[in-house]
Amino acid sequence: MEGFTLNCTSSNGTHKPFLRNVEFMSISLLSGRARIANTVSTQCYNATNGNVTYDDWQMNLTATPFRFSSGLNKFMTVGCMTLAYLIESDTANSSYWSGCVSMCRSADNLSNGSCRGIGCCHTAIPKGIWYYQVHFAENFNSSETYNFSRCGYAALVEERAFKFRTSYVTTDELYRRRLPLVINWAVRNKTCREARQNMTSYACASEHSTCVDSANGSHYRCNCSEGYQGNPYLSHGCQEIDECANKNAYPCSGVCHNTQGGYWCSCPLYHVAALKLVSICISLVIILVIIFCIHIMCERRKLIKVKEMNFRQHGGWLLLEEIRKRQGLAFKMFTKEELEQATNKFHKNNILGHGAYGTVYKGILKDNRVVAIKRAKIINERQKKEFGKEMLILSQINHRNIVKLLGCCLEVEVPMLVYEYISNGTLFQLIHGNSRRIYISLETRLKIALESAEALAYLHSSASPPIIHGDVKSANILLDDNLMAKVSDFGASILAPKDEKQFVTLVQGTCGYLDPEYLQTCQLIDKSDVYSFGVVLLELLTGRKALYFEGTEIEASLSSTFLSAMKEGRFSKLLDDQIKYDEEVERINEIAALAKACLNVKGEDRPSMKEVAKELDRLKKIKQHPREQQNDAEIESLLNNPSIYREEENSGFYSLERNAMLSIEPGR
Repeated sequence: MEGFTLNCTSSNGTHKPFLRNVEFMSISLLSGRARIANTVSTQCYNATNGNVTYDDWQMNLTATPFRFSSGLNKFMTVGCMTLAYLIESDTANSSYWSGCVSMCRSADNLSNGSCRGIGCCHTAIPKGIWYYQVHFAENFNSSETYNFSRCGYAALVEERAFKFRTSYVTTDELYRRRLPLVINWAVRNKTCREARQNMTSYACASEHSTCVDSANGSHYRCNCSEGYQGNPYLSHGCQEIDECANKNAYPCSGVCHNTQGGYWCSCPLYHVAALKLVSICISLVIILVIIFCIHIMCERRKLIKVKEMNFRQHGGWLLLEEIRKRQGLAFKMFTKEELEQATNKFHKNNILGHGAYGTVYKGILKDNRVVAIKRAKIINERQKKEFGKEMLILSQINHRNIVKLLGCCLEVEVPMLVYEYISNGTLFQLIHGNSRRIYISLETRLKIALESAEALAYLHSSASPPIIHGDVKSANILLDDNLMAKVSDFGASILAPKDEKQFVTLVQGTCGYLDPEYLQTCQLIDKSDVYSFGVVLLELLTGRKALYFEGTEIEASLSSTFLSAMKEGRFSKLLDDQIKYDEEVERINEIAALAKACLNVKGEDRPSMKEVAKELDRLKKIKQHPREQQNDAEIESLLNNPSIYREEENSGFYSLERNAMLSIEPGR
């Protein structure tokens, strides 16, 4: 075939195959590769006359079916002060494809087998090139080196066949030496399908041959079919393999029977016992596998039953039925596997925070929604019975200042809740963060307080049935990117009790925020949330924590410190430094008076959350509508509202008018 013809030339009595002046060292029909001998190019310095001579070897395979292998060859440069390039084309506009520089200062720096720039360097070549020539940089030569070879070397060589030796640099060992180079070959410019259309030029001549398309372009090669070996390019080149004659390559423990393109083994009588033993072993393995599969199936069934039991106990069927009835309800029943995938199996790196009732994780659902997943710690029997019903109620809460409940998982022992993700942390972090606190204006504090109060008022008054939060604190008020308040964490929440039997028997909540009346009676009511909200108001005003340490390292309650300061007329000393010198002293004092009303020991003497929200809304609007322009009758009604501000003999409370003078008048 054209381009594959090699000449057999005699050299020193030995016949060798050549293509032009290129010697072929080996040819592989199966892999489509050949190894040829490539002469090393040299750049030598003559110390006598200072001249530099070059012996640049080049190879042109343009009109042949051969290409240089990019995967098995490397362009090597050897020497001191030697910079060589590989040129990919013999045209005038040719460009340098590859090149590298090798340097060295002393023989101590050289190391056998190391070709990383000291005495030797190598670089890869691009795919599909058919021409190569070496070019040395004239400014880099061995004129400035001592005790080294006078020459620098470069060649494209088979990477596996070249091992660097220090003698290549210290002697002239590489001078005009020939090294192996790998070339790929194929029948060019046709695919197998195209080649079969013209059988006169089809290269796969043997009847037991197959055609293989090249992975790099429109080329193909021929291989002998399975069970045959030889030259597929000759008419009878692929001969059947006698597998029985080569037991090392084709093992057979019995009697070998050769067939066309294969072989098979039969067992003699003396192998029957061994065969029985093997059969018994295989049978035992099969039995063990069956037992193992049955065990896995039983465990899966147990797991499914446990999931179904948990789902039923938590009221899942009732909840699922209600969700189906209310088609517009955006609430989903998640599986345990879905939430594990969303949180990387609840990895610690996804933890957003810990609470008394569980841990909150950040999760990413399959639809790329970012959510907060609460994994509770415990749940009592009453909550188990009412959980599905309460989830249905919570799912219908739709208020801009309440974190939206997106769904839940009921097939686990303790249900998991899925909320919308709020990105800007908590009010607690904003006020008490470890880093340098940012400035928080009075308007911002009042806005956050109003939005939180409106959310709680909605739960108490507008939800059906009413909901008591049970754990109101700054850590449970989230903030979005615009510092909008979002009340969260309903882990301690209950539906408003209808009778005495429904009151809780175990006190829950957070120290520093707990209603003292709740501690005595264990009866969680809406006014318990009011007391806790009063502590949050104090945090906004003072910048202090609900429980904090004084200089004496004694834990103190912010609410008790505040009430004492109010009685002694030193409330202004507790104010946060950021608002202490605010010009709106009257408005600050009115907020303090509202907080004091919320902290009344008796729940019945506290205002409702609806009244608290209304008062905060009025205080927020004072900035926009100056007091002197307000309706006098409206102001009078706010001042005389007995449900918000009660003035009792022993309580030390002040009317709204007198609270405006707290900073200068001592309390009674």
